[in-house]
Amino acid sequence: MKYRELVLFSGERFLVPQGIQRIDTGATHGWQVRYQGTRLFSDHTRDGSGARQAFDQATRELMRRIAALPAPVTLQRSPSAHKTSTLPPGISGPIIRTKRGTGTRTAVLSVLLPRFGAPSRRTSVHIGSENTYSVERFEQALARALELRAEAEREYTMAATQARRRAGLAMRRVLREA
Repeated sequence: MKYRELVLFSGERFLVPQGIQRIDTGATHGWQVRYQGTRLFSDHTRDGSGARQAFDQATRELMRRIAALPAPVTLQRSPSAHKTSTLPPGISGPIIRTKRGTGTRTAVLSVLLPRFGAPSRRTSVHIGSENTYSVERFEQALARALELRAEAEREYTMAATQARRRAGLAMRRVLREA
């Protein structure tokens, strides 16, 4: 997890983890947790003397959210504006391929499978050849492609959540030492 050192107007220093922001305006002084929603923990003072207590509360709230909520992921949830088909994100096609040697043409759907911490993988779902292609086979292939994509998204979210929770435990150790 990323950290930054922050020095308040009062001179007090903090090692602030990613997910917590300092808010200092004319009327508001406090720490805002930004992880699956926001919540402000006010200093309740203008001189910054309550900043340490508010920071500790904000850190506990961040840790609670990391432990209880799935990690926010940036997977595309809707098709790109320039996509001309009505297929969901991560699925393209039908793509026509010609087999070498035989010249037989087949249709497939291409599915992008995201993997956390690794490059995405592409796989193909066979629809049929020129002789066997039908709307029913296309719909079956699309259902299979949707299954593959949904499973990959679940695994991605689970891996991202586990990584964020490990980072949260490491953050707890770092903040104790600071």
